[in-house]
Amino acid sequence: MTTETLPIAVGAAAAALDAVAEVLRGRHTAVLTGAGLSTDSGIPDYRGKGAPVRTPMNFQTFVGDERARKRYWAGSHLGWHRFRAAEPNLGHRSLARLEHSGLISGVITQNVDGLHTRAGSRHVVDLHGSLDLVVCLDCGQAFGRDSVAARLEAVNPTLLTPEDVRTAPDGDAEVADIDGFTIPDCTVCGGMLKPNVVFFGELVPTVKFTEATALVSGAEALIVAGSSLFVNSGIRLLEQARRRRLPIVVINRGETKGDGRALIKLEAGTSESLAGLADRLAGTP
Repeated sequence: MTTETLPIAVGAAAAALDAVAEVLRGRHTAVLTGAGLSTDSGIPDYRGKGAPVRTPMNFQTFVGDERARKRYWAGSHLGWHRFRAAEPNLGHRSLARLEHSGLISGVITQNVDGLHTRAGSRHVVDLHGSLDLVVCLDCGQAFGRDSVAARLEAVNPTLLTPEDVRTAPDGDAEVADIDGFTIPDCTVCGGMLKPNVVFFGELVPTVKFTEATALVSGAEALIVAGSSLFVNSGIRLLEQARRRRLPIVVINRGETKGDGRALIKLEAGTSESLAGLADRLAGTP
């Protein structure tokens, strides 16, 4: 049977959430989240209203252009200070509450901020990696981001952390002056270090996508929260759910590539919507 989109009247927030809760009640649900979920934590969205046009670093440029790599590390370091200070918001906490109540089976996130885990979610698939780790591209050694940041500051003592630095969803920031900037090497083999995130031009690690696929395969419904689904990995997971005829709920301000495949598209903020769902499905604490 073909799934039809259920129209939700703008402004009828309570009725819309009631409709979503009715669809999800009694179903084990997987959740896919994107940058829109973290905007209430002060981390900007790539594609949301007012987002500046920017070209994120791609993998080929990172490994092949030393000056571009310096610019990335300088900006990423400045952005990291702001990024690591972000706190989980109501949306993250609501998903953790739903998981603890046994109502969602886990979260697949396209975000690299680690806020789901910090909010208390236990089953989290970081589809695009996590900024709190740095890996060596030569020997595979992993390092905590704070330790690499300390080394970076030690070899670049004049590096500043301006209060008004503009941070992107991947933790990068705009830096113009990178002359004389030094990038730390791997302390094990002297190789090239890279934050443990999937750059444009890289594939999602097979093990991560397999974990995400397993979550969707074991679910009876799918929520997409705060994602435009313009990244291929997200739309592939949505398509898996569609082929299995799972009820799909999309919660996002603005158009997404999944709107036409959703049973319900909720045009609303993710934090308040997920909190409302948690109240309806898990009970008000």
